[in-house]
Amino acid sequence: MKKQDIPQDLGPLSKITKEVCYAVDDSGRYTTELSQGWEVKTNALDAAWQDIKERVTAAREKVIKKEASPLLYFMELRLMDVPIVAAYTGFWNWQVRRHMKPEVFERLSDKKLRKYAETFEVSVEHLKTMESNEA
Repeated sequence: MKKQDIPQDLGPLSKITKEVCYAVDDSGRYTTELSQGWEVKTNALDAAWQDIKERVTAAREKVIKKEASPLLYFMELRLMDVPIVAAYTGFWNWQVRRHMKPEVFERLSDKKLRKYAETFEVSVEHLKTMESNEA
């Protein structure tokens, strides 16, 4: 891509940050240039965020239907998976998966619930009721 061909499409982050791109200058050498954004990339990111919102909504519905514990909802909301939650809490992967069952989650000790609440940056009460600042 030539230096003058670097996209400068305005996106949601264009006022906050710029992206470094490699381009060929007039003498044929690679150089770096700043780009305000690229419409194709913005559209792809918008689609990804829409998918995440749908996953969070689906997780909330599963919890309401008692098909999963609130852990699933917060994992989707915080963009985490079982190994990440396990690493933050100190639980084994199999324990986190087990705690995602509503009947098991309801019997968790306050100490375990506090570990999850700290990981998701919510109170224990909010963990149980699926309340968060983002939702």
